Amino acid sequence: MKKLGSGKLNLAAGFFVIALFMAYGFFLIYLRDFAPGKEEWIAAYSSGKHFETRLAHVHGALFSVLNMILGIALIHMQAAKQNLLKAVEGFGLLGLLMPLGILAEVYFGAPPFLVLLGGISILISFVLAGVAALQSNQ
Repeated sequence: MKKLGSGKLNLAAGFFVIALFMAYGFFLIYLRDFAPGKEEWIAAYSSGKHFETRLAHVHGALFSVLNMILGIALIHMQAAKQNLLKAVEGFGLLGLLMPLGILAEVYFGAPPFLVLLGGISILISFVLAGVAALQSNQ
């Protein structure tokens, strides 16, 4: 396993999760263009499950890219305190719970706890990354 706080976990997770949400995008295209009942799916474009799945798709891609950015930044901020870098990495990874939580709500009726936890976590990660950038001598 890679050293925590090195940024490599954020970078790898970002690539893997964006691939997952790209594949999910193909599923959404199937639902829109080819699935039985596609007319109902199209009619519900801006509401209900349709809207939520698009929201998950967009946030999954965005939060994946944000984790890639964090990973690259962490690689260049190794002079900052290691505990701080570990926190940035961990909160960034927890941020991926937001889009996954949206999907859990849509498909399994899960409560919005994961969505809130993920959103707050990615915000905390970027605030801490700013602090780490100020501490770094890079």
